[in-house]
Amino acid sequence: MIASEIEIDIRFSETDAMGVVWHGNYLKFFEDGREAFGKTFGLEYLKIFDHGYFTPIVKSEIDHKAPVYYGQAIKVITRYVPTKSAKIQFEYEVVNQTTGEVCAIGKTMQVFLDKETRTLELITPDFYREWKKRNQV
Repeated sequence: MIASEIEIDIRFSETDAMGVVWHGNYLKFFEDGREAFGKTFGLEYLKIFDHGYFTPIVKSEIDHKAPVYYGQAIKVITRYVPTKSAKIQFEYEVVNQTTGEVCAIGKTMQVFLDKETRTLELITPDFYREWKKRNQV
């Protein structure tokens, strides 16, 4: 399984009135993880777009395990999940760098939409099949 990591300092604007990271921000952290993964492994959104596709999220899951507070830092580990279908799946682990605790785990699923017709691509696009082969996934 291939994976990437990114560290993020928690900003005040990402917390609620108790100083805890607001739950909705974890989807943003997952997005940061996907972008870091794309840069590391050559699967950036703009490259996908250049090949003629959008890749919207069609499913997401988050299990919150422990709080993260303003002023702390997290590490987002993004793991690619191989699949034979025409979709991109990731698993995430968000670790509080200050305490060492796993504070959240999650998953996302993206599909390929033709950028011109906005129709669902049911067959794995050639560029993605080649990417999987290059990365042995």
